[in-house]
Amino acid sequence: MTKLSQFRIKIPNELVALHPVQHRDEARLLVVHKDSGNIEHRVFKDVVDYFSDGDVFVFNDTKVFPARLCGNKEKTNAFIQVFLLRELNPDLRLWDVLVDPARKIRIGNKLYFGEDNSMVAEVIDNTTSRGRTLRFLYDGDHENFKRDLYDLGKTPLPDDFIKLRDIQPEDAENYQTIYAKKEGAVVAPASGLHFSRELMLRLQIKGIVPSYLTLHCGLCNCADIDVEDLTKYKMDSEQMFVSEELVKTVNTAKNDGSKVCAVGTSVMRALETAVCTNGMLKPYDGWTNKFIFPPYDFSVATSMIANFYSSESQLLMMTAAFGGYENIMNAYHEAIKEKYRFGIYGDAILII
Repeated sequence: MTKLSQFRIKIPNELVALHPVQHRDEARLLVVHKDSGNIEHRVFKDVVDYFSDGDVFVFNDTKVFPARLCGNKEKTNAFIQVFLLRELNPDLRLWDVLVDPARKIRIGNKLYFGEDNSMVAEVIDNTTSRGRTLRFLYDGDHENFKRDLYDLGKTPLPDDFIKLRDIQPEDAENYQTIYAKKEGAVVAPASGLHFSRELMLRLQIKGIVPSYLTLHCGLCNCADIDVEDLTKYKMDSEQMFVSEELVKTVNTAKNDGSKVCAVGTSVMRALETAVCTNGMLKPYDGWTNKFIFPPYDFSVATSMIANFYSSESQLLMMTAAFGGYENIMNAYHEAIKEKYRFGIYGDAILII
């Protein structure tokens, strides 16, 4: 399945969830059995029913930071939106950013943020593949700088989402997993948003082992794919870390014949990046631009939790690669018929 058009699905706008359910673990859960293609309709907290003592859930503990800044350009006072991507140099206050509208920004321009223009940045490079490099002009120490910068920022909900509604204060909590720990993501690992503290406790009581890796989800998760031939598509790189502890936990489970569940596409990408040729996991500290679409042979995870993603997205492609193209397409059509909720605050799929 190497053509973009093979992943085109008409998803009614009214099925895109604009708000999460009241309780994270009470979203709906569509269960897909890979071998048979059979489908079950459950509630997300029922996920524990499909796993046993010794099985492993792998979570992504990346933490979303308030990456959207709204400001004004010097002299013209034109409205400018800046999307922080990553900090390049803490000492020099350098950041890799996207600027909108980009065409109006030149090297040397100053941008002002905050009601009293308390934060100032200067454009020092506009030739990077990711947009612009800004140097923030700030006299205090790095800790105070980050605090003030983040106080000005807003939750980085995807562009397609904020066309449907404004960012709200509660999004800061809702758009973050309960186990988020390591700051660096500008996109939430949305499949993990369904886990509540109560559900995590139920997993542990049953003997299911929670384990964590880090992959800082970037805007490539929301990017449109602009080629019909998927073999020609290149993803941006994302930073990731797989620890010795996780490697030991996952490899032990594999050797024991226990299940390994990847919670989300970011976890699946990280596992497939850090796997050896013998199918065992190895520690990893680096970057990945791995793009997974059908057909693909997975080496680590035996099951996967995913959300209902948008048409023609690389997230949908990875889900289809793991669950089987026909199975996942059938599941999406069933979900539309049964009015499941799509998107970052939508319902979930368990593929077993």
